[in-house]
Amino acid sequence: MKLLGIVGWSGAGKTTLVVKLITAFTARGLRVATVKHAHHDFDIDQPGKDSFVHRQAGAGEVIVSSARRFALIHELAEDEAEMTLPALLKRLAPCDLVLVEGFKMLTHPKLEVFRVANGREPLHPCDPCIVGVASDRVFPEAKIPVVPLDDVAAISNLVLEKAVPIEQALARLMPNPHHQQGVKRTS
Repeated sequence: MKLLGIVGWSGAGKTTLVVKLITAFTARGLRVATVKHAHHDFDIDQPGKDSFVHRQAGAGEVIVSSARRFALIHELAEDEAEMTLPALLKRLAPCDLVLVEGFKMLTHPKLEVFRVANGREPLHPCDPCIVGVASDRVFPEAKIPVVPLDDVAAISNLVLEKAVPIEQALARLMPNPHHQQGVKRTS
């Protein structure tokens, strides 16, 4: 299993790129897994469905299973910390490639998605863990590869070149003290 993060500011096109990469990699016969960090409350369950009702009734974990897929929904207690990226990665089934969207403040190897229209500064000059950039502008001063944001083939090749074995990524994942992921929730 190899891993590479996909990071960038909100609106840069991370999810759009991840979807294109998944399509490209599965067309090559690779089995791909993704881990997506959400900065807000989210729900994958639908009100009225049995699993939703089970959680409302107080179940701490609900597994929904069918012949085609299963999902585990785990409710965190008020004083329970958000799961760390290493803990999430350890739950993955074996695959060829893991794409981690978000978690931009952590120390795993990452590809930055940069879009000029965001009006934000690029991340890569200040983050030594960024190993490449997919951008709609050139960065002649960059000391890492920069590929056009619309060149999915070039980005795919760069991802495969820069992805590291998951054990190596886990060893590098030392949380940045400025990042709030893994801190106990207070509300």
